[in-house]
Amino acid sequence: AAGRPRRGGLDAATMQLLTFGVGGEPYAIESRRVVEVLPLVPARSLPQLPDYLLGLFTYRGSLVPLVELGRRLGVGPAVKRLSTRVIVVALEGGHRLGLVAENVIVIRAVDEAAAAVPPLELDAAPYLGRVLRLGGETVQLLDVDRLLPADLHAGLFPAAAGRSSR
Repeated sequence: AAGRPRRGGLDAATMQLLTFGVGGEPYAIESRRVVEVLPLVPARSLPQLPDYLLGLFTYRGSLVPLVELGRRLGVGPAVKRLSTRVIVVALEGGHRLGLVAENVIVIRAVDEAAAAVPPLELDAAPYLGRVLRLGGETVQLLDVDRLLPADLHAGLFPAAAGRSSR
């Protein structure tokens, strides 16, 4: 029952997940990364950025990048409904990132043994994690630290790059 260890600091037996919808499909992120779930907020757009980066919004006095998960995952923009939310997550290094998602549900526990497919290793989508069975549903786990390409992450969080090149 030992199984294979998995990176990312997940408990060997169970993990807590926040589930939500993107393009009508269920996704999840580890609840330990969730800082807060907010109503949809306006963002200050920034030129010359990918369409999935809606811009910056103010969160507790700091500017935070806002990612439209539907566009990032290639399924189109989120439908603006009462259940559309901004999930504020903590990235490695202490930075914050806002994620626009539909039907943000609840935090649920899942036994890691319920994983149906190991993490995907796709260069075009490094943020796709394991596929899990959760409450009779197949749910795609997302790695929030890999949602932004390295160059975009370094541009949005210059201190994280370790140097000032501008």
